[in-house]
Amino acid sequence: FTPFVKMIDEENKRLGGLVEQILKTAVLDRGDIKMKRDDLELNEIVSRVVAKSKIRIPIGGIRLEQAPGLMPFIGDEVHTNNLVSNLVDNAIKYSKKEVDIFVKTEKISNEEFRLTVQDKGIGIKNEHLDKIFDKLYRVPTGNVHNVKGYGLGLNYVKAIADVQGWKVSVKSKFGEGSTFVLTINKSKENE
Repeated sequence: FTPFVKMIDEENKRLGGLVEQILKTAVLDRGDIKMKRDDLELNEIVSRVVAKSKIRIPIGGIRLEQAPGLMPFIGDEVHTNNLVSNLVDNAIKYSKKEVDIFVKTEKISNEEFRLTVQDKGIGIKNEHLDKIFDKLYRVPTGNVHNVKGYGLGLNYVKAIADVQGWKVSVKSKFGEGSTFVLTINKSKENE
C-alpha cells in the first residue's frame, strides 16, 4: 500500500510542477492574462487549500481562522486557487523544522475581503523585501538547499492579483517569519 501512495505522491508533485511551470510561463510571458469570471467563495477556497496542505506537514501545523458567513467574489477559479496555494506553500517551504502557520480570512467590508498567511519561518531580510514579487527573484537562503525558491511563485501571485484588481503585500522579520496579505476588492474586478 505505502509504495503506491509514495509513487502517486511523487507523480502528483511532478505533474503539479509541470502544470505550474506551463501556467506561469504562459501567463507571465504573454502579459495578457485571460481570466475566467467564476463565482468563487473565499472561505471555501482557503479551507480546501489548508486541508490539502496539512497532509504535507510532518511536524507542527496550520491554524485556520475564518470569518463567519460567505465571502463571494468573482475571479478565475484555477488562478485564484493557485494564488492561495502558492502563499500557503511558501509559508510551509520557508518554515523552520516545526511548522507554525496561521491563516485567516476577514471581511473588511461588503466589498473587501482579506486573506492573511503568517509563518514563523526563516523570514526575509529588508533588502530583499521589495524584490520578492519580481520575476525570477529568489531570496538568497544561504545553505538552505531544500528550498526551491521564491522564484516564479510570488511573481505569479502578484500578476494574478494585479489582473483581478487585488492587492498583495508582505511584512517580514528576518529569522522570525513572514506575513502575506491578499486584499480582494469585489468592485475592482478588471474586465
